[in-house]
Amino acid sequence: MNIIAVDDEKLALEALVNTIKEAEPNAEIYSFRQPLEAISFADRVSCDIAFLDIKMRGMTGLELAKQLKDINENINIIFVTGFSEYSMDAFRLYASDYLLKPVDVAQIKNSLENLRHPVEICAKSKIRIYCFGNFEVFINGEPLIFNRKKTKELFAYLTDRRGTSCTMGELMAVLWEDKPDSISQRSNLRNLIYDLKNTLSKVGAEDIIVKNRNTISLKVDAVECDYFEFLRGNMWAVNNYRGEYMRQYSWAEMTTASLPPLQEK
Repeated sequence: MNIIAVDDEKLALEALVNTIKEAEPNAEIYSFRQPLEAISFADRVSCDIAFLDIKMRGMTGLELAKQLKDINENINIIFVTGFSEYSMDAFRLYASDYLLKPVDVAQIKNSLENLRHPVEICAKSKIRIYCFGNFEVFINGEPLIFNRKKTKELFAYLTDRRGTSCTMGELMAVLWEDKPDSISQRSNLRNLIYDLKNTLSKVGAEDIIVKNRNTISLKVDAVECDYFEFLRGNMWAVNNYRGEYMRQYSWAEMTTASLPPLQEK
């Protein structure tokens, strides 16, 4: 669950973030004092919930909510404010809740349990994959460290295939395109698969890889990925695409060619 909290008053923002953390310890919380920074972030990262103050310098919470809804229509908006008179305006924006400061843990929990667009709360490690630009992987907001470059490339190719089962022969042809199939290459591939599963196991995410006798695939519903969201039409992913896809891998050029061209602005 990704949550953003926006309030231009430092102490109020810190208090809100601490209360949210206590109410939902497993959430990833990103705080902003500038509404434009929150918009930029939401444009790059899928956000489930936004806790917004209403009276802020430069942009009101109501205006910010509209822009966040333009990026992701399913984002849950929860206003946290010291003013009661904007409640009707808030609910016209289909806000999930309207809380008066100061808020406590019980109020936050109640809001999270009664979201307009429910979010599955999961305590497991969260893998977030970025394909646009360079291929990068994050676990709970931190970069995932791969022991080998080829292990990372293997994971990149499984991501590119979007859950399709990949045979050992296919993987060898992609990862070692200039070398023939051989016993040593098959041994190298088995070592890479072991290394990948071991890397994911260390962060509690080994179950996102499905290994059968002669195939391997990625469990796509267990990860967040800008490429997957782009194909689903989510605006934050569409807006984040700049014409580059896994640019460190030559085989990714085929997918790049299949993506819609950038529209001239």
